[in-house]
Amino acid sequence: MKLRNVALSLFGTLIFSCAAVAQTATMEGTVKGDDGKPLQGAVMKITRTDIKGNYKVKTDKRGHYLYAGLPYPGVYDVVVEVDGKDRDSAQGVRLRPDLPAVDFDLSKQAAAAAAAATGGAPGGQAAAPEPTRGMTPQQKAELEKQMKEREEAMKKNKELNDAFNAGVAAAQAKQWDQAVASFNKAGELDPKQHVVWAQLAEAEVNFAATKTGADSDAEMQKGLDAYSKAIELKPDDPGYHNNFALALAKAKKIPEAESELNKAATLDPPNTGRYYYNLGALLVNSGQNDPAGDAFKKAIAADPNYADAQYQYGVFLLSKATIAADGKVTPVEGTSDAFQKYLALKPDGPFADSAKAMLASLGETVDTSYKNPNARPAAKKGGKK
Repeated sequence: MKLRNVALSLFGTLIFSCAAVAQTATMEGTVKGDDGKPLQGAVMKITRTDIKGNYKVKTDKRGHYLYAGLPYPGVYDVVVEVDGKDRDSAQGVRLRPDLPAVDFDLSKQAAAAAAAATGGAPGGQAAAPEPTRGMTPQQKAELEKQMKEREEAMKKNKELNDAFNAGVAAAQAKQWDQAVASFNKAGELDPKQHVVWAQLAEAEVNFAATKTGADSDAEMQKGLDAYSKAIELKPDDPGYHNNFALALAKAKKIPEAESELNKAATLDPPNTGRYYYNLGALLVNSGQNDPAGDAFKKAIAADPNYADAQYQYGVFLLSKATIAADGKVTPVEGTSDAFQKYLALKPDGPFADSAKAMLASLGETVDTSYKNPNARPAAKKGGKK
C-alpha cells in the first residue's frame, strides 16, 4: 500500500505563515519653535514606510507629543507641520519599546535664516531671509546637500508606498504580472525593505504557475531569489522560512525545503508541530515516504493533540503493514493507536470516515461513542424539576 495513494492532498492544509502576535509601542518627543520655545499645535505626521500606515497627533502647550499604539516593529518617517507647511522631518525611525525621544528644534533653521540676513534692504527694512546668504561656500554646500537629501527622501518614500500598495492591490486581484512589476519598483526604490521582497517572492511564485516550461522555471527562480533576499534582511522570521520552503517544494527542491522548515521550527517552538506537519506533507507529495513518516512523528512529539498529524502518521504506519498470502493485514505497532487518537480528537473531522475504514480493515473495533466535542448537550426531558 503506497502512502501517497491513501493520503489526501495535503498542500491545501499547509500553514502558510504564523499569525504574529500584535505588538505596539509608543513614539514621543518635543518640538521647539523658531524662537527656541516649546511649540504648541504643531501637527506630527507619522508615516509607516515598511507597510501602509498614517498617524497624526498635535503637540501640547509644552511642545510635547505622544502617540501610543503604533504597530511594532516598524519603520516610520516623522514630519513636523506648522501652519500647513512641512518644516522638519526624521526619516527611517525604527520603532522599538526603548525608542529615545524624537525631538525637533525649528530654531536652528531660524538661526540659519537670521545669519543669512546680514545686509540691509532698501528703505532700512530687513532683507528677506535667504537660507544661503552670508554663509561660507562650505556651509552653503552642506545646507543645499541636506535640503536635497530631505526632498529626495520624502519623494522616495511616497513613491515607495505607492509602488508597494499598487503591488498589493494587483496581487489581491491575482494580476501577478502587474504585482511583480510594482514590487520590483518598490525594491529598486528601497532594497532594504524585507516585506517588499517577501511580497515580490509570493507574486513571482504565483506568476510562475501561470507559465510553462523554461518561462515558468525562470519566474520560479526569481521568486526563490526574492525569498532569499527577504530572509537575508530578516532571518528571524519563521513565516518567511516556512513560505520559502513551500516555494522550494513547488520547485522540487525538497532537501532545501526541509532545511527551511527546520529553521522555522527552531525559530518558533510553539508551532513546531505545524512546521513538521508541513514538512511531512511536502515529503508525501514528493514520494519520500519514510522521511515523511519521521516528520509526522516529530509533529506528534511536539504536539500530541495535533489530530491531522496523528492521522497521517497512521497512514504512514499502515504502509509498513505486511500482507499474508490469504490477504490478512498485519499492521506495525502504533498504527491503530494513531487512527484511534485522531478519532478521539476529531470525531467529525475530514478524515474520520477514512480512519474508521482503516481500523475496520485491520479488524479493529471502532469506538462509536465518539461525540463532537463542540456539540450542544441534549436538552433534558420533562422540563425543569
